[in-house]
Amino acid sequence: MAENSTERAADSGKVALITGGSRGIGYGIAEALVARGDRVCITGRNEDALKEAVEALGADRVMGVAGKAHDEAHQAVAVERTMEAFGRVDFLINNAGTNPVFGPMADLDLGVARKVFETNVISALGFAQRTWHAWQKDNGGAIVNIASIAGLSPSPFIGAYGMSKAAMINLTLQLAHEMAPGVRVNAIAPAVVKTKFAQALYEGREQEAAAAYPLGRLGLPQDIGGAAAFLTSAQAEWITGQTLVVDGGMFLNAGVH
Repeated sequence: MAENSTERAADSGKVALITGGSRGIGYGIAEALVARGDRVCITGRNEDALKEAVEALGADRVMGVAGKAHDEAHQAVAVERTMEAFGRVDFLINNAGTNPVFGPMADLDLGVARKVFETNVISALGFAQRTWHAWQKDNGGAIVNIASIAGLSPSPFIGAYGMSKAAMINLTLQLAHEMAPGVRVNAIAPAVVKTKFAQALYEGREQEAAAAYPLGRLGLPQDIGGAAAFLTSAQAEWITGQTLVVDGGMFLNAGVH
């Protein structure tokens, strides 16, 4: 991972907790928030990857807490350590996710389906509950859930993932309604973003995959970072309960041809 060369603003006084932040979309979001002056706690399963990410992002503003997103003990530790280190947690970015299965729904192992929901949906709710009670209930803030366009349309062979992301979009609506007016809750639904997580969807055929997008390329982590930075900014103070589709125009091709 290259050292971060982004110019950083003065300390904003705001703090974000980003799950799954050591690489990919989570890392792209961390870069964007650190660049504008936020302090950030990132989580991830791999201790070494977290340390590398913290060093690249800047240990003066970033800390890492290793653990599995669906582990309630890890959720508690991550929020507690963020509060201890930074004294607040204004923004929660629920980015951690898994997609361990590829195949038709008719043959889906139900145990795998449960694992997908535990990691992609229940963990997001768990983190939201903890940041709410630790800081946001009394002080306000914002939550951004990283969903997917797979949650908005049929997603052949990644149905369990799409089903979980549809649930995450509905979770966004529920939390937005319950946590208003102090906490805004929105989701981002990306199309394919060039990350290790999504590599199987474009590896060896990137040009062909990109041709399906009106904007002519796959997404980059920075694209989602910019969207998350906007949704957690003062410019988005009248936006809640929304799912922002960031898809390079992919849905423009869904009409009649």
